[in-house]
Amino acid sequence: MSEKYIKTDKKILDVCCGGKMFYFNKNTPQVLFCDIRNFETVLCDGRKFCVHPDIVADFTNLPFEDNAFDIVVFDPPHLISNKGQSSKGKYVTLYGCLNSKTNVPGFQKTKYGCLAKNWREILTQGFAECFRVLKAGGVLVFKWSEIEVPVSEILKLTPHGPLLGNRCGKSSKTHWIIFVK
Repeated sequence: MSEKYIKTDKKILDVCCGGKMFYFNKNTPQVLFCDIRNFETVLCDGRKFCVHPDIVADFTNLPFEDNAFDIVVFDPPHLISNKGQSSKGKYVTLYGCLNSKTNVPGFQKTKYGCLAKNWREILTQGFAECFRVLKAGGVLVFKWSEIEVPVSEILKLTPHGPLLGNRCGKSSKTHWIIFVK
């Protein structure tokens, strides 16, 4: 095994955990939490919001060996950063942009992150990495919200076909999709 990989005994990997908002137990020992971001802030309504992964990692270049996990959770940002620019006029290229006066503004982007204008390449590589670290017969749990991009466009970014899925949310724009490797 290459020294570039992190060893773990955990069987579940969340590659972009954010604030761990859909977990019943945000500190569950079963999951290895990763995110490209690590920060604390106060939201516009006064609530504290934290993103503190176990490992700071980029889901397009995961630091784990092939076939390492039984379950991978992939809930990437759904917003595209080229819908808004920073106050300096530059696009945010990190898919975990923070809310500040000098970055892409917005409550949603603070909580969920955002993608750069090359989002297709980023998500294609993200899917490839998720399947690379997933064991044969393992399950990829994928979540997508059709805020800006329809799920049909996202599913074109991986050669793996989904097994099943479900729409939920007030406007049925959020999709939970299961893949089996």
